[in-house]
Amino acid sequence: MAAAAVLAPGLVSQTKTGTTVGQFLLIEPSARITAMGNAGVTVFDEASSAFYNPAALGHTQVSDAQFTHSAWLADISYNYAIAAVRITQSSSLALSVTSLNSGEIAVRTVEQPLGTGERYTVSNTAIGIGYGQRITDRFSAGFFVSYIQETIWHSSLSAFGVNFGTLYQITEDGMQLGASISNFGTKAQYDGRDLRVRYDFDPTRYGDNSSLPSELLTDSYSLPVVFRVGFGWPIAINADNTVRLAIDAFHPSDNSESISLGAEYVFMKTFALRAGHQHLFATDPELGLTLGGGVNYEMTPYNIRVDYAWADHRHLGDMQRITVGVSF
Repeated sequence: MAAAAVLAPGLVSQTKTGTTVGQFLLIEPSARITAMGNAGVTVFDEASSAFYNPAALGHTQVSDAQFTHSAWLADISYNYAIAAVRITQSSSLALSVTSLNSGEIAVRTVEQPLGTGERYTVSNTAIGIGYGQRITDRFSAGFFVSYIQETIWHSSLSAFGVNFGTLYQITEDGMQLGASISNFGTKAQYDGRDLRVRYDFDPTRYGDNSSLPSELLTDSYSLPVVFRVGFGWPIAINADNTVRLAIDAFHPSDNSESISLGAEYVFMKTFALRAGHQHLFATDPELGLTLGGGVNYEMTPYNIRVDYAWADHRHLGDMQRITVGVSF
């Protein structure tokens, strides 16, 4: 009984943090929505909205393409591109590509801590295709299927992930309820020539083969599943000025639950200011305040947008994103 009482607090405090692969899938691509605290499950008027909720593809009224670049942590390069094309009055098809690359890193060993002269890279890629359908005048649903690959030098893993989502317009003035589940898919494990080693079965025995060809076996891990549910409220101040409020709740498979808040003010239909806060009430959160803005330029029949976002990552510094988009 005493031992159980002593061990109980430790057992309760255990989390699943760091138990999934494909962490790059959690990097939110839209500079606009990032500046709104990444509360994007009810946003539907840009192609990147499909990342947060594939049902946005059913609600969108135009075809749209976007590209996002971010200098991520430790000079890692993050790029995301998506194109969503309306195929009927009530449905859209989208294709996306995500890339995360470390650049070249020096190979270091215990014997050669300053480097062996070799260099390696870490790269992550996801290619996805999605479809969204407006089922009624207020309700839409959608899905996104992605092929995911992670590569570390000569070893890699691959998996398939599926995102599902629904979006419902509550009122005539545009209040929205949205829900989505992301990265529901197959498990993955690393394999490759880096895992092939020479092994000494018994280092204490002399005369046997101390260099047996062997292979290390890695465990398989799940993708980081995230369930989002949110509320969005666009408020029309007048014909040229609008405010959008958003709140999302997150339930991830590998971290604690949290809430994100965001707001956007668009004036003269051209300029936007945004602010938000990510992952309130999370356990030991690294994310916090977000800020940003954007410019929208109409050049019939095209609508060109440039958005910027700054996000506080606390101990890891701040991150910045730039998204360029065009709708037609």
